[in-house]
Amino acid sequence: MNRLTSRLPDWTLLLVVVLTVAYFLLTHEGLYALDDYFYSRYAQQLLSGTFRVEPDPLGLLHDPLKERPLIFGPVAACYALFGINIISTTLWPLLATLGCAVLIWRLYRRREPVVAAGAMLLLGLHYFTLNLTNYLYPDNILMFWCLAGAATLLRGREPHRRAGWWGAAFAGLSFAALLSKETIVYYLPFYLGVLGVDLWQRRHGCFWGAALATGAVLLGAYLAFYQHYTHDTLYRLHLIERTNEFLKEGNYLAGNRAALFSRLTGQPLLFFVGTGLGLMLTLAAAAFGGPTAPMPAGPAAAASTPHGSSDRRFWLLLGLVTLVLYWVGSTSLSQYNPITLVPRMTTPLLPPLALAAGFGLRRVVQQAGGRALVAGLALLLMAAWLRSAVAVVYALPGLYFVLIGLLAARPFWPAAIRRATPGLAAATVLVLAGVLAIRPLYFMGKPSVSGHFAQDRIIWQHLQRPAQGVVFVDDYLIGNYDFYYGFRVPQGLQYRRYWARDSVRLRPGQRAWLLLNRATLSNDELTRKLIRYSPDSVLIWYPRRRLVAQDGPVSLFEVEGR
Repeated sequence: MNRLTSRLPDWTLLLVVVLTVAYFLLTHEGLYALDDYFYSRYAQQLLSGTFRVEPDPLGLLHDPLKERPLIFGPVAACYALFGINIISTTLWPLLATLGCAVLIWRLYRRREPVVAAGAMLLLGLHYFTLNLTNYLYPDNILMFWCLAGAATLLRGREPHRRAGWWGAAFAGLSFAALLSKETIVYYLPFYLGVLGVDLWQRRHGCFWGAALATGAVLLGAYLAFYQHYTHDTLYRLHLIERTNEFLKEGNYLAGNRAALFSRLTGQPLLFFVGTGLGLMLTLAAAAFGGPTAPMPAGPAAAASTPHGSSDRRFWLLLGLVTLVLYWVGSTSLSQYNPITLVPRMTTPLLPPLALAAGFGLRRVVQQAGGRALVAGLALLLMAAWLRSAVAVVYALPGLYFVLIGLLAARPFWPAAIRRATPGLAAATVLVLAGVLAIRPLYFMGKPSVSGHFAQDRIIWQHLQRPAQGVVFVDDYLIGNYDFYYGFRVPQGLQYRRYWARDSVRLRPGQRAWLLLNRATLSNDELTRKLIRYSPDSVLIWYPRRRLVAQDGPVSLFEVEGR
């Protein structure tokens, strides 16, 4: 095997792991939304034995997050091992993200090294994949289960496998995805299609027999669980429908009908291009066509040619089915409500799309010529249309693909990097790695927009037992301050909004503090919707104050009554 080609996946995996961990540590902003706070609280309740399985007896709460135990369950295990803090809270999303890279490496490092390297880069260094590592959202966790389940379906049906065990594993992984987020259902049409083809051709009966039997047992136990605790076998489905009803003012047929045509036509494509997914889509499109010869990487690759062709079709079809459902599907059975066009909702689409793009990259390296030229021109058009910082993700690879499309087969082109050579494969992977690393590296160097760690240090050093009194805080921290205490706020310590300054009456012996986080108060995402005041206006409200501590953008003052 050519040493340069065979080592590409190993070096790529190392790069993805190092950049992912560095991004996780250097850009962490703490709790940043209600979702991760609720998941964290459920994990603490699970650990302390206070978690309630039963639904709200009054039926007032619309909280499907509680029905995703494989999001907060592993976090409870992290809390047991490492205590309650923001790193242990988001360790599970980080591990799931790294797990996706390891799975791709394990799948293709020997069979298709160029595919492995390209897919790991496109998935692992996609900005929003990295961005979701440091928030306790279900999306990257679901992405891991999606990739693991689809890979099990692909490999478990190969000859000379212990098909029954692979079928049971496929059902178990799909069930794990269901316990993480409901959008695993977007894979169901493809899975049913594969089942139908296998039944028609009378093959893989052992695999599907084990998968269907295991799935029936797991699903039956799941429905019986809900029947026992909620007296509603389809409780989770009804909860989702009630949530959609609660949010129907944004529904495309009820409250947002004017935007329906745009949502079903060009809006998703513009969204994909704007979030950087145009590179993946372009390379995935390059994977279409008949089979090609393997890269010259040695006997292992040559032996895998039939598998490589079927694998390419598998990931292309899964990506296409998921893309169509994302484009026009609905999150509700009772009303038409397409999935929200936000980057974190795309994660089920990313694994098959990245792997299909890996096969497309391999084809571009092999053939260069017209295929590379068309891909490069498409990327340059996207860059010209965007004319923003994201355009660099398209412009540089676009220029590179145009260059190799025009010149890589010419006699004067250096022999070491001509088409279908290990040198060209390595150069292409290097270009992609450099381009995809630009945006994460930029955000690694930016200052914090939340001041979480400074705020955490201030609270732990100055606002612990035996301190008693009132802490005045902003409208964001008031919703999650108990997280900083492991959800056990010391008795005698109260947190109140800045607005409550005139209504609070201190008892003898009590003190009052003002906790001012300038990073939070200058964060555009919060000040547009939640916070309507500046640091200077807050200080004016509390003229009689004394600075107690300062840590970066966070200040703690002791204040006196008016």
